[in-house]
Amino acid sequence: MCGIIGIVGRQGSNVNQALYDGLTVLQHRGQDAAGIMTENNEKFSLRKGNGLVSDVFYKRHMQKLLGHVGIGHVRYPTAGSSSTAEAQPFYVNSPYGLALAHNGNLTNSNEIAHKLVTENRRHVNTTSDSEVLLNHLAVQLDTISNQMSIGGEPFLNVDSFFEAIKNVNHSVRGGYACVGLVNGYGLFAFRDPHGIRPLIYGKREYDGGTEWVVASESVAITALGFEVIADVLPGEAIFISTSGHLFTKQCAEKKPFTPCIFEHVYFARPDSTIDGISVYQARLNQGKRLAERVVEQWPDHDIDAVIPVPDSGRISAIQMANTLKVPYREGFVKNRYVGRTFIMPGQEMRMKSVRRKLNAIPREFEGKNVLLVDDSIVRGTTSAQIIEMAREVGASNVYFASAAPPVRHPNVYGIDMPAVDEFIAYGKSIEEISKTIGSDKLFYQQLDDLKEVTGHVGANIDGFDTSCFNGEYITGDIDESYLNKLREERNDASKQQKIVDDEQGIDMHNHEI
Repeated sequence: MCGIIGIVGRQGSNVNQALYDGLTVLQHRGQDAAGIMTENNEKFSLRKGNGLVSDVFYKRHMQKLLGHVGIGHVRYPTAGSSSTAEAQPFYVNSPYGLALAHNGNLTNSNEIAHKLVTENRRHVNTTSDSEVLLNHLAVQLDTISNQMSIGGEPFLNVDSFFEAIKNVNHSVRGGYACVGLVNGYGLFAFRDPHGIRPLIYGKREYDGGTEWVVASESVAITALGFEVIADVLPGEAIFISTSGHLFTKQCAEKKPFTPCIFEHVYFARPDSTIDGISVYQARLNQGKRLAERVVEQWPDHDIDAVIPVPDSGRISAIQMANTLKVPYREGFVKNRYVGRTFIMPGQEMRMKSVRRKLNAIPREFEGKNVLLVDDSIVRGTTSAQIIEMAREVGASNVYFASAAPPVRHPNVYGIDMPAVDEFIAYGKSIEEISKTIGSDKLFYQQLDDLKEVTGHVGANIDGFDTSCFNGEYITGDIDESYLNKLREERNDASKQQKIVDDEQGIDMHNHEI
């Protein structure tokens, strides 16, 4: 999962600070690397590197990122590599000068990359599918502009650019949302035909024109003082000229609109609205429905308090407590300076980080039967340690609730879930999972309930991508050989080896042009 943003500001201004601020709002979507590229007088300036936004950009870098048009990216890797060479945005000089930042994952990246190298003689320098996507777009744009030549000179306009994106959508598969720059022309953005990965745009009026922003989440738009206009529709592309004029076009055949439900379970910020759905309200609904199921299964429960696993379990926990009519309590204090364990490669590193990240408040547990609530359970590492911590400070019984169903299948559309056999739910019943994590009772959300309470009629969607829960991949191109390959790439041993390879490679921490 990554976060992307693009801004076309008023002419004569600099958007570097706004891009920086927008990336800090999207920091939860990636902590591995960050990058910003701007265009000024038909010259690109780029800064990217490993680490948080605040680690990558200093005053000396910001002073070089001039121009009223730019894009930004925060990243964590979907296959375990943390090489700075794969930090975004990516750039190619032909045709015209193109840059791209991408959130998602192409499921036929290897096929496209092979064609780029063997037929188009393009050089792909990394293993990133984002670089593949950029080069593939470059080939399509070059072909279209040559076909539309005037007097033997290649010709580029908005229609030719939309045609190039249409060709890209026709040939690539997977989930993707992109923003990019065309040197001297403006900013573009597009979203995959199923709308799996989110993308939203907004505007801000000023005397004499309009400023535009495109981002992964609405919160990055409103935090910068822009007004949200709309979600980029599945298969839709937008182009914003350097003068601030917006053009939109549908660039793919209509397919079922099925955004990723895991955005509403875990990834997105609660103050975001995605595809017309309030993330905060969705998580309240998830907690209410799960509590209703608990009452159905256990009407004479003895729960003394509902305690969230901070932070993403908090909203569901609040509503569970209200519905169960038991006290809501904060039982864990979180250290804000430890990264998300979901992202960290290696079981040993994850186990150590849980203890560093959370500390229990004994008086909230002593002699009580507590229900701990989290958004989901993936590996079970965090859940097991938190349950152990609750017992250590005196809890009589520790029950556990997951606002999402059991995660049993890999996500192939841009979320870095582990190898399938590293899921706690892999090959286990709910009773077996409960025993493994050490809970006295374990409650999971039902998938039909999750889909029902997350969506609503006004959202205008056809459903959700729920592949990590039911193994049904909406793009229809995922077979066992692809899943086996993914399993090899995502297991902890493979990720640890990639870390070693990155450390032994070329030090490219300071990326600037």
